[in-house]
Amino acid sequence: MAQSAPLFIRIVASSIAAANKAGKIVRDVMNKGDLGIIDKQTNSLPSFVTVMLSRLQIRFASRILIPFQGKNDLQTEGDRSAQRCILASISKQFPGVTIIGEEETDSCEVPADWIVTESDEHVLKLDCPEEYQSATESDIVVWVDPLDGTAEYTQGFLDHVTILIGIAVRNRAVGGVIHQPFYSSGDSEKLGRTLWGIVGAGVGGFTPAHVPDGKRIITTTRSHLTPTVQAAVDAINPDQVLKVGGAGHKVLLLLEGKANAYMYPTPGTKRWDTCAPEAVLHAMGGKLTDMYGNFYSYAKDTPVANSDGVLATAKADDHKYYLQVISSVVKPAS
Repeated sequence: MAQSAPLFIRIVASSIAAANKAGKIVRDVMNKGDLGIIDKQTNSLPSFVTVMLSRLQIRFASRILIPFQGKNDLQTEGDRSAQRCILASISKQFPGVTIIGEEETDSCEVPADWIVTESDEHVLKLDCPEEYQSATESDIVVWVDPLDGTAEYTQGFLDHVTILIGIAVRNRAVGGVIHQPFYSSGDSEKLGRTLWGIVGAGVGGFTPAHVPDGKRIITTTRSHLTPTVQAAVDAINPDQVLKVGGAGHKVLLLLEGKANAYMYPTPGTKRWDTCAPEAVLHAMGGKLTDMYGNFYSYAKDTPVANSDGVLATAKADDHKYYLQVISSVVKPAS
């Protein structure tokens, strides 16, 4: 069955299996109690206070808030190990496909049991949309955020943490995998779940829902609330604002009917933050663009920064409304 499915479908199915394995690795790092935190900007350990607070928080399973460290960009052993797992697993099966991960690649040997060769059988049986059936390895780029919400991971906000694998065909995000390593259904000791979406084929792993009519709920950043972000939120005059971490987690709120829109009208996110969420959201009938309504390109040579921010809506028909309302606040750079 695997070899008879179109290449694009096989990559999505394999990405689901890789995300599941990476999720276990991320949980194992957390259970070990030493996250191996470094600051990517300085390639050194973060402040002593930050490290000690994170260790105390893990030990006592509490949400000790680590002070916001300005523009520090943290990385943990969870980020590094999850990326090794995902890149090794996908590249072993699809050596000609371009894979772009958030973390720098290293020369560390990947343990054999981290390399996944299985695939999701349900996805393999899907009818591939006609426009992707002929896609070749050169048409496809895989964007990987091995641990979206690293700051939240170090602070104990584990429900904000996701693993993101986005599959772009001819520059557009059309396949997405979102894994929540610490998700609990409440009726099982088993942690983790995986959501996926293929534009034109559907979604899986969750039940799509929408905010009840007449209510407007916005989600935005938890830790980077600039005057521009606040002004855009105020322009909408929402009934409720959900300030949470992680681009993947914010889009999850849209997918499950907990928010109408996700707004972040400033640079900060990257292509690996939005490729998978955009694909899953689009597959459900939503829309994700920059703050001016333009789709981002996910070509292999595109700039990785989402320099014009992010606007995502659970319903594609609502997107124009949000663009119009915030147009007086968010101006293109001259």
